Amino acid sequence: MAQMQDITSPMTLLEKRATGSLASIYALRMLGLFMIMPVLPLFAEHLEGSTPLLIGLSVSIYGLSQALLQIPFGLMSDRFGRKKLIILGLLLFAAGSVVSAMSTTIYGVLFGRALQGSGAIAAVIMALVADLTQEVHRTKAMALIGISIGVSFGIAISIGPVLAGYVGVEGIFWLTALLSLAAIVVIVYVVPDPIQSKVHRDAELIPSQIKHVLKNTELLRFNYGIFILHLILTASFIAIPLLMRDAGLGGSQHGQVYLPVFIVSLLAAIPFIILAEKKRKMKPVFIGAIAVIVVSELGLQYFHQSLTGIIVFLWLFFCGFNLLEATLPSLVSKTAPGDMKGTAMGFYSTSQFLGAFLGGALGGWSYGEFGGSAVFIMSAVAGASWLVVSFTMKPPRYLANMLISINNLTRIQAEQLTEEILKVTGVEEVKLHFGEGVVYLKVDNRLLDKERLQYSITQFDS
Repeated sequence: MAQMQDITSPMTLLEKRATGSLASIYALRMLGLFMIMPVLPLFAEHLEGSTPLLIGLSVSIYGLSQALLQIPFGLMSDRFGRKKLIILGLLLFAAGSVVSAMSTTIYGVLFGRALQGSGAIAAVIMALVADLTQEVHRTKAMALIGISIGVSFGIAISIGPVLAGYVGVEGIFWLTALLSLAAIVVIVYVVPDPIQSKVHRDAELIPSQIKHVLKNTELLRFNYGIFILHLILTASFIAIPLLMRDAGLGGSQHGQVYLPVFIVSLLAAIPFIILAEKKRKMKPVFIGAIAVIVVSELGLQYFHQSLTGIIVFLWLFFCGFNLLEATLPSLVSKTAPGDMKGTAMGFYSTSQFLGAFLGGALGGWSYGEFGGSAVFIMSAVAGASWLVVSFTMKPPRYLANMLISINNLTRIQAEQLTEEILKVTGVEEVKLHFGEGVVYLKVDNRLLDKERLQYSITQFDS
């Protein structure tokens, strides 16, 4: 008899090992990218050939290569293997770190940072997670990786200035290269080998779905949002390190600002995240967080000559940023059809990296031409445009994604199972993909009758 899956079962030890090890690889890579953000403007201004525009690009050019290559990397991993592409990406990232560490000109750092970004393995990691987890646990595994990214960002901007004080920015680049090599050891010896690699519509971009995703105005609205959010983040971090230094705070001391500001802002955001998700007040909380971003940029524009002013409005910025970083992926997941989530997230990530790239370019140019005030005015205007776009968003459906494996069923049984699942209270959408052995569900967890759903599944034991 073929045993159908238990939707209430915990993750297996192998799944936990796979999720934890892949989350660590993702986190190590993001740590290397973000540690440099708050210190590179201070370092790059002393390099031969540097200009404010080139300094901004040195911070953000990784976003361009990420945006251009993450989708090709994901597609190539289906053909050549997940682990091989991840190792290649980590080697490129390490090589870019070494080039940056050894460079004495701004052009060398630009090339190194672009090379770092060319190791675009985010989509491949998600595909490997999908290969190594059961359908019913995949959403949880991906959420854990998402949490690791947020934690690595907070740690990175806090310890980057401290490390720079001890080993210099060159030392951070060397450390980043070592972290990449350590990640290769993890992928080779710790991450399990998948029994079978296949296409996962919830984790990978499917070319045939692109036109459908690009026609979805709500998804386009969220893509614009993450584009603007990371444009503002990167542009602001071109100016803030330089302005804090000008206000009398040494570069190695900047971590004393970033760490408490990030932690306190995260604690302030948590109740609003709960309000948005548990109390189902997503739209007003979301729009309020965008308004907070705009206010923080206006505050930085007026008070950037004061260290106290920078700290206060940087805290306000991160209150909005942390809230939006948490809610935007959730909105994409809620909005995209279950069998198009991977494609939707692919374009969402591309928009994020393009925003980071343009933010560095515009931030550096604005700072060089007009000073710090111009950076924050530009960011506030960009945020205001996002606010206008978001007012007309539809309130999201509070639905979660669920996957059911049907590998053991005939087509007739799979179709019968789909019909039974649609009758279960709390199931709002069902998409059958028999050739892939999966049924994609959208469910309301508040209403979902899990016992009835499990009973419907076990009826088809054979």
